[in-house]
Order: sequence, then structure tokens, then C-alpha cells
Amino acid sequence: MEYDFKRIEKHWKAQWKKDNTYKVETPSHENIANNKAKPKCYVLDMFPYPSGAGLHVGHPLGYIATDIYSRYKRLKGFNVLHPMGFDAFGLPAEQYAIQTGQHPATTTEVNIARYKEQLDAIGFDYDWSREVRTSDPKYYQFTQWIFIQLFHSYYNTAAQKAEPIADLVNTFAKEGNANVQAASGKVWTFTPEEWNAFGEKQQQETLMEYRLAYLKYGDVNWCPALGTVLANDEVKDGVSERGGHPVIKKSMRQWFLRITAYAQRLLDGLDTVDFAESLKEQQRNWIGRSEGASVQFNVVGSEAKIEVFTTRPDTIFGATFLVLAPEHPLVAEISTNVKEIEEYKAYVQSRSERDRQADVKTVSGAFTGAYAHNPFTGENVPIWIAEYVLMGYGTGAIMAVPSDDDRDNAFATKFGLPIIEVIDKTDYPGATRSDKLGKLINSGFLDGLEVPAAISLMCRKVEEMGIGKGRVNYRMRDAGFSRQRYWGEPFPVIYKDEMPYTLPESELPVNLPDVESFKPTGDGDSPLARNTDWVNHPDGPRETDTMPGYAGSSWYFLRYMDPQNPGFIVGSDAVDYWQDVDLYVGGAEHAVGHLLYSRFWHKFFFDKGWVPTQEPYKKLVNQGMIQGVSEMAYKRMSMGKEWINDYTFNASIKSINLQGPSYQFFLSSDLFEEEVYKNDPYQQSFTVNIPVEFVVNNVLDIPAYLNSDIGREYFSQAIFVCPGGFWFEGEFVEYGNSNRTGIIGSSFRGDKIGKPSQSFKTTSEVEKMSKSKWNVVNPDIVIEKYGADTFRMYEMFLGPIEQSKPWITNGLDGVHKFLRKFWRLFYSDEGLSITDEAPTAEELKVLHKTIKKIQDDVERLSFNTCISAFMIATNELTDLKCRKRAILKELTILLAPFAPHIAEELWQNALKETGTVVYAPFPVFNATHLVESNFNYPVSINGKVRVTIDFPLDYNEDQVKPEVLANEQVQKWLEGKDLKKFIFVKGRIINVVI
Repeated sequence: MEYDFKRIEKHWKAQWKKDNTYKVETPSHENIANNKAKPKCYVLDMFPYPSGAGLHVGHPLGYIATDIYSRYKRLKGFNVLHPMGFDAFGLPAEQYAIQTGQHPATTTEVNIARYKEQLDAIGFDYDWSREVRTSDPKYYQFTQWIFIQLFHSYYNTAAQKAEPIADLVNTFAKEGNANVQAASGKVWTFTPEEWNAFGEKQQQETLMEYRLAYLKYGDVNWCPALGTVLANDEVKDGVSERGGHPVIKKSMRQWFLRITAYAQRLLDGLDTVDFAESLKEQQRNWIGRSEGASVQFNVVGSEAKIEVFTTRPDTIFGATFLVLAPEHPLVAEISTNVKEIEEYKAYVQSRSERDRQADVKTVSGAFTGAYAHNPFTGENVPIWIAEYVLMGYGTGAIMAVPSDDDRDNAFATKFGLPIIEVIDKTDYPGATRSDKLGKLINSGFLDGLEVPAAISLMCRKVEEMGIGKGRVNYRMRDAGFSRQRYWGEPFPVIYKDEMPYTLPESELPVNLPDVESFKPTGDGDSPLARNTDWVNHPDGPRETDTMPGYAGSSWYFLRYMDPQNPGFIVGSDAVDYWQDVDLYVGGAEHAVGHLLYSRFWHKFFFDKGWVPTQEPYKKLVNQGMIQGVSEMAYKRMSMGKEWINDYTFNASIKSINLQGPSYQFFLSSDLFEEEVYKNDPYQQSFTVNIPVEFVVNNVLDIPAYLNSDIGREYFSQAIFVCPGGFWFEGEFVEYGNSNRTGIIGSSFRGDKIGKPSQSFKTTSEVEKMSKSKWNVVNPDIVIEKYGADTFRMYEMFLGPIEQSKPWITNGLDGVHKFLRKFWRLFYSDEGLSITDEAPTAEELKVLHKTIKKIQDDVERLSFNTCISAFMIATNELTDLKCRKRAILKELTILLAPFAPHIAEELWQNALKETGTVVYAPFPVFNATHLVESNFNYPVSINGKVRVTIDFPLDYNEDQVKPEVLANEQVQKWLEGKDLKKFIFVKGRIINVVI
């Protein structure tokens, strides 16, 4: 009986769906309270965006890993939650809508259906009744509700938690804000009398400085082509990550979330989770905690003061100039070189913050014409603006110490500014400017102090003088939360007297209305602004911006726990049971943005008492990338007269004139690389990508290729030159064909290298999978040819889950052969051949060695080594001719997480077990079966091994010696010679000396 994977996989997918095999239930409150519920395991995949292109073979890598792990934990007795949903809002669907005129909801629905079809084909254990879609009003009503809660909360820095803004209002009315400890965007004080005298608008403006969701004018990343604001992590090298459109800085009124209030908690939380250290370091660097002091410098001839934040207040005696961010509000007030300043600001506007931080080679700036007074040297120092200072970090101003900072030094060197040495590093050979080492010099009362002591003393000194104080600063900025686009969550906000007010919860969800055009307005308003009927709410005009993509993805993992709850984001029973995510797997591209935002929201939820944990994810693994193997053909840039002679040739039924500009010439790679072509004066070639589906083992299937859409469109007039001839319009012409008078010049005859082949060989390169490279592999094609179980196991077999690796199809056949070989342990040519005989010790050893290996490696997420272990076990059992039920039953359970379809078929139809293998108990490892009872001794004659003999390990020398000496091979060496010595080392060697 053959392994018919198509029939098997189709049948069991339908059966699992019919039986609701993967339906997950949350235990009752009573069972949870009385510890009668199964232990839980929550396994999560990062929220996918359903693109129209569907899945390629790289996408399911992490999904297969989590599927194996979740199935394994289910076998181990856990109640497993392994859900799936879709991050359905965002720019891609909207851009497609603009191009095609289709509503994003329509295309998103089609894309999701396609994704689900592909995911189901791979055989995942998702409980689709828990599916979440961010674009579903039943879901985003809670995203809107969460925004309302953020708007009506502030961060109490004394209690280190979010609290109701109403409490702050009561405090202001009774005490003012002098003693309030809260995260705020502005430092100023007012009395209770002043607060009570404020009008409604002024009170709301004041509260806006404290809210966790707040509105303000700020410099944002504006992308004119996309017509929207982009987050910092959506901009790369000055262009949008999606589409590559230019991005500029623009001052706009935007919504922000005060994530900076949680900066220290976000840092501290990293010590409590199991993330890769490199990932933790990325988050630490993004948050960017630094300790130092803020110091005020008076602007000469002005009432203005410039506050700088510095981590090196000890170096203030070496501060020979100040630098402001070009966006600093004081620039316009103090500048006298107005034209130069405006020109420079226009240049900086075209540069992204990422570029400004990363580009250390470009040194640029402009002098404002103003000076500041250094309070310690008494000198008036010039004030410049420069792109390397960012408004969002610290105060947007620095004191520049060129003797002790690389960028300040480069700036001073270029513009001829003074450099005063203030740190003597003589005692610290190899120390750099960035090292906080050395003794202070040229620094007045600090001279002779080591740097740490000098920093401490200077912090005290500036506080005594009333010109500064010690403080902690963070590089991280508050998160922009506005998009001027259509396809996103509408804000539950209206405006009265230009101030925002949230709608009552009874009006949620605020549904996304229809619009005439999905195109941005171009003036900073979203397409929603065109729907005046919707905008004109009875109580005031609505907010027309929409929320960003990360809004819905910042809390989706909680909704999976209780997706049908109509009254709250997640019920208390569900969240008390599922708690948090035990294993989270996804791409490294989300290592900063999504993770920080979702961790921030979760901590806010914790403050509100909605969740029992401070961190949403216990363990996170970043999967590597499955790279494409691009196949390319060498194309001649110029054939020349030496290559194409002035003649025609007859090939079969056609006469072709090759002396024409419309023909393309391609060289098989084995010709191109031969020595005979090294001196070719016309050897000017480049490579052209070939769709990988037409290439097998670097050989292009030319007839199939030319019969495809792309082949017919672009390559109908192509000539593919091989060692034994050439292909033209799907026909092969040999060099010796009598019907041709000549085509290839003698110096280019492929047959000269002695390889008369018809094969046209390509050259390969490993790179990212991309439609533009024609190297995208559709999993549907692989599954159609080999089956889902082969596809699943092959993806895991490629290498460790965390590493990137190329998709090389050559190994697929090997994995498929393994599954057929595994099948043959159960079925012979005559049919089912399982026996109920008791297993031998050797068979039990193979089984339990495999149990231990699979158990240990799945826990470590080392799936590639598991596949190897299955192959070894199958080979060993095949050699032992093992068909024992006791062995094969346990082995089938072990294989089930990796290849669920074949395992289910063998479980129910070969082994005749009742129920599904999905819930079978995982085999129990018994170490006694791995204890060796025998040892295969190497027997040496005069020190050289001549034979090996197997003896029980408990045999002593008296039991071993007679059998050794009687052995036929030993006897040949002993013949006619005396035995001088017999050496026996138990469990190691036997040596016969003659």
C-alpha cells in the first residue's frame, strides 16, 4: 500500500474541521479556582498582514515552529491556546484601493480568505472560532475604548502607575500643581485659585500636558506621496519603508501617546522576560536611558535661557560653543544670520532623524549669530544649529565639548572653533573620548578629580547655583498616534472650541464611513474629511485622522483569550487563566516598534487592574528569514560581428535571420565560465533573473519557460546558447545539424570544450525573496507536489529557527522519501504488516533514544535536529525489520506534531487506535532502555586490532578469555605461537600478546 499523501491530507483536514478538533475552551471559574483545570500554554504568532500576494514559503516558518510546539505541549497534557488572526488595517490595502478603486474592506476580505486557505493547507492547529481582525468594528470598538481610557489617564510618577485624570483635576482645584508628581510635557506651576479661574479651554489645554493620550503640535515625519505621518520606525534613509517615498519634517497637530512615562518600567521589565539578549539590547538602545544634569546658559543680550542636558557636566569648562537642534523654538528668536539659518533648516527638513543620527561623516551646521554665557569660564560662546542635535532628545540643545566628544570635535575642526583639553587620560592608555576616565585639567575647582567624582561635584554645584539639577533622560520619544489616511480606526473624538473631547462609550464603535475617494487630500487632512455628513457630529466636528497600524496590534493577544466577549476587552476568568503569552514567535523587524508599544499598553492595562501580569510575553523568539535562491542567466550585452556572421541558417521548418536588433542572446553558465572565453573581446555580459519555478538543479526548462506568460512576452526572440547547440523558440539546434550553414563563430563554439550538452545552466545567488527577483516560491506548489507534511518538515530541516537560510528545493525529495520510508514501517507491498510481538531491547533502545531527543529538542525549539532524529530512528528500525505495535505507536505520537496528517492516518487506520492522535499522551522516556548491557570489545593481537567480539558488560576475565582464545580470527594469529599475556580492561579493550 503506497503513501497517498493527497488523499490522506485532504481527508484529515476535513475530519479535524468537522470534529472541531482544535477547539479551545477556557476552563470554568470553579475549575480554575480549585486547581482542577489543565495547565495552560499560550503560543502566539506575530500578527500577519494579509497581502494580496498570499504566502510564500518564507512566511510559514515561524507558524510551523509554533504549531509543532503547541501540538507537542498538547500531547504533554497542556490546554493549548494557539490562535490566528489578521492585522487588517494599514497602508498597503489603502494604496491598492487608490490604484484599483476597490474598497479596502473588499480586498482585505479576499486577501484574508486566500491566507486562510493557504494556512489550512499546511495543516495548522488554529482554533478559527477565536480569529481576530483589527478592521472588524466588533474588535476596534475596544481599541477606541482603550484610547478613551488613555485620554482620561495621567502617569503618577510617585506611585509609578497610571491614574484617572479626574483625580488630577481634584488636586488642581484644591492644591494647584506645585506638589504634583506626574509625567508632563511642560514645567510650570499654578495655584488652586489660578486653576479655578481658568476657563474651560485653558483647563483642557493644561490637562493636555498630562494626559497619556494627548494632542500637540510637533515635528513629524510627513510623507507627501503617501499623504500621511509616519512613525520613526517606518522611515529608513530618508524615505518611507513602504514604497520608498521621500519623507520630510513638518509641524502638525498630532495625537501622541506618552510612552516616555513608562520608559524606566519598560527597561526594568526586560530583566524579567526570556528574550534574546540582542533583542533586549535593541530595546534598551531605543529607550536610551542616560544620567546627567540639566544646565542653563544665558543668551547674551537677551532674556532667553538655553537649557542643555549633558551626561558629562564635569566637562563644562571645555564647552566652547552651544548647538541647538534646527527645530528648537529659540532659533527664530535669537538668530541674526536669518538667511543662512533658513537655508540650513530647509536642508535639514529633507533628512530623517535616523539619517541625522547615523551619518557621522557629514558635518554641517549654521551659526545663529548669537552667543551664550558659559557660567563657569565666563566666556561668551557662539550658538550654532546642526543636524546632529535632535529636538526630541533631551532639551534639543547641547553644550559642545570638542576635546571630549567625537562629533563635537569634527564640528569644531570643520568650522575652526576652539578646542580646550579638560580631561587628562595619561593614566588610561587606550581610553577614547567616549570613555568616562581620566583626571580633570583646565577646570578650576574640578582640577585633579577623577571623572566620576567630578561629575558628582558638578551636579551639586549647578544645583547650589540655581542654574541646573541632576536628572535622568531617555532618548525615546512619545509615540505618534495619528495617520492622515482612510483605512484605520476612527478616533472617538469630537472638537469643541478647538479642544478634543471623547465621545460617550455608548456611541462605540465609531464606524469607518464610506468616502468618495481614498486618496489623501494632500493638505494634511485624511480622506474622512471629505465626508461632511459624518464629520458633522451634533456635538461638534469629528477627528478625521485615523489611528496607526500598531493600535490594533498592541493588544490583540488579549482578545484571543476571550474573542466573543461583548462587554470588555477580555473577561476576568479568561485572563486569570491564560495570564500571558508563554511563547511568542515572529520576525526581528518588530523587535522595537511593535514590542515596545504592546509592552507599554500592557503595563497601562496592569495599572488599571485589567490584567494580572506586567509583561505580555514570557518568551520571545525571532525567527530567521528563509531567503530566496535567485536563478539568473547570463545575457550578452553585445554579440558583435565576430559572434554573429552575416548569414542565415535553416533550422527545421524555419529560416531565421540572426543579424537583427530584436534578438536576445544568453549563454549557459558552464560556457561563460570556461577558459575558452576568458579573452573574448565581447565578453560583456550581465545577468537576468529567471523565475525559479522553471529551474531544476540549475538547469532551465526552456520549452516550459517559453510557453509561460513571461516567456512569451519577453523571451520569444531569445537564443539560449548551450555547449551542444542552441535553443530558439522551444527547439534545440545541434552544432552539427546539416540544415544550418553556421551560426556561432568558431571562437565561441560550445562543442570545443567537449561538453555536447543541450542543458542551459543558470547561475544562482542567495538573497531576500522578492517578486522583482522572480525567486518567490509559492507553498501551494510545494504542497501539491510533495504534501503539507513534507513541506512542514522540510522548513524545519533547513536549519535552526533563529537563523536565516536559503530555500533550496533539492532537499525536499529527501524529506519526502523519509516519510515514505516511515510509512513502510507499517505497510509492506502486501498491506498492513504490524505485529503484536514484544519489542527487543535494541528496538526499545531506538525508541527511547528518540523520545529523549525529541522531548529535549522541542523544548529548546531545535526542530531541525528533531527531523534528523526521526530519520535515524526510521533507518535503524528498518534495518531491524521492526514492525512492532509497541514501538510504532509511540513513534507515531512523536511524529504527530511535525507531520500531523500521516500520523493521524497511521494512528487511526493502521494502529486502529480510538480518538485522535492530537490528544494522545506523549511517550514516557525510560532511561533504563539506554543502559548498555553488552560491549563490543576491540581485540588486539600485539597491539593491533584484528577482530571485535561482543560480551555482556558484567563478564569478568575468566568468562571472556576462553571465548576470545577460541575465536576463529584470534586462532589464526595464535597458530603455532605461545600466549605470553592476556590483558582485559572491562568495558574497554582486550589485548592478546604472543
